Amino acid sequence: MAIVAHPDDIEFSCAGTLARWAKAGARISLVLCTSGDVGIDEAGMTRARAREIREAEARAAAQIIGAAEIIFLGEPDGLLVATLELRKKLVREIRRFRPEVVVTGDPTIVWAGKDYINHPDHRAAAMAALDATFPAAGQPNLFEELADEGFSAHKPRKVYVTVWEGGDTFVAIDETIQVKLDALRAHVSQMGDWDPEKMIREWAAGAAAGKEMEYAEAYRVVTLVDDETWNKKNTPSTN
Repeated sequence: MAIVAHPDDIEFSCAGTLARWAKAGARISLVLCTSGDVGIDEAGMTRARAREIREAEARAAAQIIGAAEIIFLGEPDGLLVATLELRKKLVREIRRFRPEVVVTGDPTIVWAGKDYINHPDHRAAAMAALDATFPAAGQPNLFEELADEGFSAHKPRKVYVTVWEGGDTFVAIDETIQVKLDALRAHVSQMGDWDPEKMIREWAAGAAAGKEMEYAEAYRVVTLVDDETWNKKNTPSTN
């Protein structure tokens, strides 16, 4: 399950990894906190129309990636805050889908080069995602009322946090970088006349530098449940 703020956040950050996992048979869920409805700067554009456009683009991109589902939480674009209400929404999705891995951003990144400040929505979505993943989703005495909806506690095995620099885990996307590019290009309202290929290939090549791969996406990975415990809880009994 990937949890981000806006349509196209996944495509810029982790789409190559998700596409690789989907090709291997994993079931992928995409959770977008907002619909990016203030993200089309055109004269006469309304938020309602922008929402329609960006959700349609996100669905097209999700299909290219091979995701099983895409969820829009409907939080206010440009004003996202890591509230308890948002945390509960995310806990509900985690308990419903029961992912082995949650992928999200790094809420501590503010300065991102000399020409960009990391969007506050990115930071808020990442913080809410981490707080929902641990400890809330796996703690049955938090948001107990969700059990009445049929959503019991679930602790994901790992959290993959996308990083701008460094990282401790590098996923080879040699076979899926074209999928990543195709999915990114599905966001027509954001790409305009710009072709992202050169930048995306440079980023992915930089992450792969010095490793036995041409292109990679980089992460900081936290293991919440060790392999033995996870396998015991998730392997069907033969008795």
